Amino acid sequence: MQLQQFYRAKQRIDSLIEKTRCIYSDALSKKTGANVYLKLETEQPTGAFKLRGAANKIKGLTELEKAKGVATFSTGNHGIAVAYVAREEGIPATICISERVPDVKKKRLEELGARVVVTGTSQDEAERYCYSLPEVTVVPPFDDEAVIAGQGTIGLEIMEQCPSVDHVLVPLSGGGLMSGVGTCLKKINEAIKVTGVSVEGGAVMHESIERGGPVTLPEKDTLADSLLGGLGKENTLTYEMTKQVMDESVLVGERQIGNGIEFMLDRHKMLVEGAAASGVGWILEERLPKGENVVILITGNNIGAEVLKQL
Repeated sequence: MQLQQFYRAKQRIDSLIEKTRCIYSDALSKKTGANVYLKLETEQPTGAFKLRGAANKIKGLTELEKAKGVATFSTGNHGIAVAYVAREEGIPATICISERVPDVKKKRLEELGARVVVTGTSQDEAERYCYSLPEVTVVPPFDDEAVIAGQGTIGLEIMEQCPSVDHVLVPLSGGGLMSGVGTCLKKINEAIKVTGVSVEGGAVMHESIERGGPVTLPEKDTLADSLLGGLGKENTLTYEMTKQVMDESVLVGERQIGNGIEFMLDRHKMLVEGAAASGVGWILEERLPKGENVVILITGNNIGAEVLKQL
């Protein structure tokens, strides 16, 4: 992918998304020894970064493709993004989710006017059902060039807001966010370190790269439900792109994710979901190079009260 694709995506989605803040975290900076910044994708109208990719994909469809209606499969946030953009564009939307998707996200989908189909116990099962639907235009959650370009616009904003950035932490699942942000950053400055943060209970991209090709893993209950899901049986983009742009892949456990959620609530008065807190949870136990400029992507805030009770 070329840098120009990210700039075109930025122009295309401008009317639907927010340019989110990148704030300095004094608390994390003192804790780690680095200069830590938080890129707040929680400020999107849908509460998560996924709006960028969905908007770029849907706004680029032909009128015939739009007339068919759109459908997708999701662990929640991508489905919410597709439903939001479809509503704004006047397009019918069907969202296929598994039984693992939290009720708070299912409720949000219904509020946005989407048809919600709950099927199976994993995103892979929801994907199979989605592709069996007749006469709809499928909007993939990550393995799609337009979706990747939309997510990559975060990289453009990071370079505007923190041009001296040395290191970016990216929550990692199917790799759409990593592919977009990582590629964009490396095209501008290949010296920027990009670290992927995966949840131990479903580190499918991490394991796929370790084993030399896409693998399928069983999904487990986790605070970071947005980081669940497979790579797709015929992954054509994000596996290879992630391998190219990711400098390091790290894992976080449930305790670290919980610590990240609690830290964001306690020190920044922000309620974020488990996936968004994964980078914070990891960095809390690290000692980074003194003076290194680090940006953590805070990817979403779609978290339910039952999670807080659990914590």
